[in-house]
Amino acid sequence: MESQLAELSYALDTFYFLVCGALVMWMAAGFTMLEAGLVRAKNTAEILTKNVGLYAIACIMYMLCGYGIMYPGENFAGAFLPGFSMLSGSDNSAEAVLAGDAYYSNLSDFFFQVVFVATAMSIVSGAVAERMKLWSFFAFAIILTGFIYPMQGFWKWGGGFLDAMGFLDFAGSGVVHMCGAAAAIAGVLVLGPRKGKYGPQGQIFAIPGANLPLATLGMLILWLGWFGFNGGSELKLSDVGEANAVALVFVNTNIAAAGGLIAALLLARTWFGKADLTMALNGALAGLVAITAEPLTPTPLIATAIGAIGGLLVVPAIIFMDRWFKIDDPVGAISVHGVAGIWGLLAVCLTNPDANLFTQLTGIAVIFTWVFTMSLLTWLGIKAIVGVRVPEEVEYEGVDIGECGLEAYPEFTRAPE
Repeated sequence: MESQLAELSYALDTFYFLVCGALVMWMAAGFTMLEAGLVRAKNTAEILTKNVGLYAIACIMYMLCGYGIMYPGENFAGAFLPGFSMLSGSDNSAEAVLAGDAYYSNLSDFFFQVVFVATAMSIVSGAVAERMKLWSFFAFAIILTGFIYPMQGFWKWGGGFLDAMGFLDFAGSGVVHMCGAAAAIAGVLVLGPRKGKYGPQGQIFAIPGANLPLATLGMLILWLGWFGFNGGSELKLSDVGEANAVALVFVNTNIAAAGGLIAALLLARTWFGKADLTMALNGALAGLVAITAEPLTPTPLIATAIGAIGGLLVVPAIIFMDRWFKIDDPVGAISVHGVAGIWGLLAVCLTNPDANLFTQLTGIAVIFTWVFTMSLLTWLGIKAIVGVRVPEEVEYEGVDIGECGLEAYPEFTRAPE
């Protein structure tokens, strides 16, 4: 009887892990639709190609070396050896499960982790949209997903020095979201703004997205996928305590997004005199990013407040990034994932008695410095070798034609006579 319960628990927790991983994978569709809706129609096909391509690259690079770097076990060098368990497909034995040495499949853990690294890379895609060479972007994706992301992930989630210090990041406000934002900032600085975004006297010209219904759909898909992102990070479901914890994580994730959306919408109405849909979308995402660092210890009311503050921060962050720093981020990814990510890591101190403000600040500084520095060097290397920006005429015509040879929305199609 006891062995049957152990096997049932193992099967249930493995299945839960896989379902949550599938939800996070679905976030790739959310990022794709959000970005496609917030860029101009002439650049949509390249956005779609980048997002499906980066997901495939992330899966392969994380299998080859990323997972081994992030979770090396007792032998860090084993990450680069041919016998690495993810390459061989080995998993737990029934004996290990019955002995209490394994609670879920190793391969289910790999699957859950690989969709996280793809999320970090998706953040970069939106920030560099409409002017980057497609293959230069893919080259950077290889380095970020295979090496840069796994190293800082090891420092926290793989048992590295940040974890030993007591740095807290439940599901990745820093390890995933701030990481993606730091890589994006480096890319934008090397790439420069889109043509026509800023005038010679410092004027700022809005470049509206082509499809706000699509962007809204993308945000709602991300909202749904986030239940897997945060819920799956509880790792288990198979007893009363864990089931209750998962339920609380789901509730807090949902309510933080609602708080972020309402707060951003109200601030935009007060500031601009209009209800700005794009700010509402980014407000919800900021609330989700903020609660990701600690969705378990807050009450739902406090989670609402944490999400709301994320929504209040993201609106001025987007405006000031544009006006003060001339950082051209077409989708607001740096503000959503960077600023709200930092806030989420600091907000852990409000509800988790094990949190220490100095330790949280140290973790923020370490992750940002590592990812930004390595990303900047990578971007500069790619620029020196093959370049990162499309020619001016390609940018004017649209990168769909120049990079992909087709349009997402062809206005006219000439049939053969």
